Amino acid sequence: MLREATDSETADHGPVTGRAGGLARTAVPLAVLGVAFVVISLAATSVGRFGVPFPHVLEIVVGRVVPLHRSWTDAEQNVVLLVRLPRILLAALVGGGLAAGGAALQATFRNPLVSPEIIGVSSGASLGGVLALLFGLGAVFQVGGAFCFGVFALALVYGITASRSAVPVLMIVLAGVVTGAFFSALVSLVTYVADPYTTLPAIVFWLLGSVASATYAKVTLAALPILAGVALLVSLRWRINVLSLGDEDAASVGLRPRRLRWAVLAAVALVVAGAVAVSGVISWVGLVVPHLVRMWVGPDHRVLLPASVLMGAIYLVGMDTLARTLTAGEVPLGVLTATVGAPTFFVLLRRNRHRIWDHA
Repeated sequence: MLREATDSETADHGPVTGRAGGLARTAVPLAVLGVAFVVISLAATSVGRFGVPFPHVLEIVVGRVVPLHRSWTDAEQNVVLLVRLPRILLAALVGGGLAAGGAALQATFRNPLVSPEIIGVSSGASLGGVLALLFGLGAVFQVGGAFCFGVFALALVYGITASRSAVPVLMIVLAGVVTGAFFSALVSLVTYVADPYTTLPAIVFWLLGSVASATYAKVTLAALPILAGVALLVSLRWRINVLSLGDEDAASVGLRPRRLRWAVLAAVALVVAGAVAVSGVISWVGLVVPHLVRMWVGPDHRVLLPASVLMGAIYLVGMDTLARTLTAGEVPLGVLTATVGAPTFFVLLRRNRHRIWDHA
């Protein structure tokens, strides 16, 4: 079936024209998003309570690669390289990973309302993080605990649905919801027993989501699982296209839907656990961003997945910039993304409820 479609396209448009058209459809959106990400990141590096002129930002960044005449101050260099740049890199990693995970899950479950939070990994990772905060174990144990408990949550979902026969998609979703509710209850219990004068404020602030404590060490820790998960999703992009048509169609072309679905879930679990470990729970990114990208580039995941990564990075870098500049005190990033994301998603559903998914 897929071979016939390819032959038909070649016959209609010719091998060169069809290939060139496909390359343009892929390259143009990614090029636009790539340029937008660079511009927005540099602009975000410039603004803040301590403003750094945009030309100085460019000179500081380029000066790390090639020698330039120094026209900036030490304070400007420290703000750009030690404070804002790691924060922007971390926000880009988290936003891009969550957006890619949301796009993959929506195709895998054939439901536009699915987000990375639905498989219970976010709640599991939250428990690991708050336990580390409760016992004062430090940043390394906090990141490691969040990641381990996130992966454990996915393993629990797999254990609930393990069967020799085919498992309905709804069963996996229900298992994820139940697992997430269980870990959320444990997070509430830890919050309840935490010391209200010392530990509780740190737990609450971390659960609200933020990249304010970003360092290059955290960027490195986050990059390992997030980039590994995103790379796996991108490598499966053609198979995700087929899986979005249904299990029967996937099986008819030689794919194993069950194994493929769990491979996607494992990749998303890596991304979500890594993101929550370094930034807390930041919601709505994996739900809203794939919708926006799908309306622009269409449902082909060969373009949709990498475009979602770039758009998610742009979105969260922009939200984080607003979070640290809107008020004198910093607004928690998770609160801001929920405040903006929920109404945006409502408008998208109202205006495009017959178009967003029907053509996928």
